[in-house]
Amino acid sequence: MELTPESLLRAYAAGVFPMAESRETTEVYWVEPKMRGIIPLERFRISRSLRRRIRSGVFSVSADRDFAGVLTGCADRPETWINQTIFDLYLQLHYMGFGHSLEVWEGNDLVGGVYGVTLGGAFFGESMFSRRTDASKVALAYLVDRLRQGGFLLFDTQFITPHLASLGALEIPQSAYRARLSEALHVQADFNAPGALPAPHSLLQRSSQTS
Repeated sequence: MELTPESLLRAYAAGVFPMAESRETTEVYWVEPKMRGIIPLERFRISRSLRRRIRSGVFSVSADRDFAGVLTGCADRPETWINQTIFDLYLQLHYMGFGHSLEVWEGNDLVGGVYGVTLGGAFFGESMFSRRTDASKVALAYLVDRLRQGGFLLFDTQFITPHLASLGALEIPQSAYRARLSEALHVQADFNAPGALPAPHSLLQRSSQTS
């Protein structure tokens, strides 16, 4: 399969996503886990400590303000699957309106964020990073609220980690994932729905109503 933004979108619609062995390689391979990580939007949990962090106002949050910066932050680690090919492809998806990011700022410094791809009512989470305590958790809290407000049905995390599990993520079999994906792709969701980037108190109030 020729690797283009269009072929990448077709792969997501089929339940497949790309990775690279390292940042140095030019090759990309396709992945479809037998067990898929997802965050059911109604299960996402904001702990007391995270609530305090959000309420403190230490961080500010934006959407699609610095997609390239979030990509760079996610790739800035000793080992990464984000090579130049993947970086360029997702930047193109962003310009096409399919790639989205949430950025977490401390003053003028980008200290955390998360990015992914939207198709229909599915959000395919790709990666996140944190340069300050809880910055990536703050990004996820705002992302989940944004997906809820926009009418999304599926938040795909690809794999599951203890960190994601503590926030409500779980694993489902490939067949169950495909069923959820098929349903989500037939939904028209809006990543930029009105009210999708609320003030901290509104975010926490809405999360209490849905948790």
